Amino acid sequence: MESSFHYLLMANQARFQKKFFSLLADTPLTQGQPKVLDYLREHDGAAQKEIAAACQIEPASLTSILNGMEQKGLIQRRMQNGDRRSFHIFMTPEGRRLSEIIRERFLWLEEHTLRGISLQERQQFLATFEKIFENLNHEEGSL
Repeated sequence: MESSFHYLLMANQARFQKKFFSLLADTPLTQGQPKVLDYLREHDGAAQKEIAAACQIEPASLTSILNGMEQKGLIQRRMQNGDRRSFHIFMTPEGRRLSEIIRERFLWLEEHTLRGISLQERQQFLATFEKIFENLNHEEGSL
């Protein structure tokens, strides 16, 4: 196994996502939908633009994801203050139910993934990972 940063990051992300979707096999959720519901659990009524930014999803891709979620009865789009250019997204009772399942299974998988790692090591890892995230968000140094 290669131990470069980019390889380990991509391999771990792919494995984590595969394991997570295996935990959601009993739900109707598809790619992109769990993270949107997870975000809406704390930000119900968010604008599409906010969801796209928070979930790191391109706006066009989010539109497709939301269309699928609306067809499944997980969300509703509503205009706020009569502004036809901007829809806000609200969970339905079924969407809220699934968001709780997502939260429980994310927590289980996170605990399973971090087993054998002390609290101090976890805190240091997360602090470092946050710095990496901040570095990647800066436009400086782009090719």
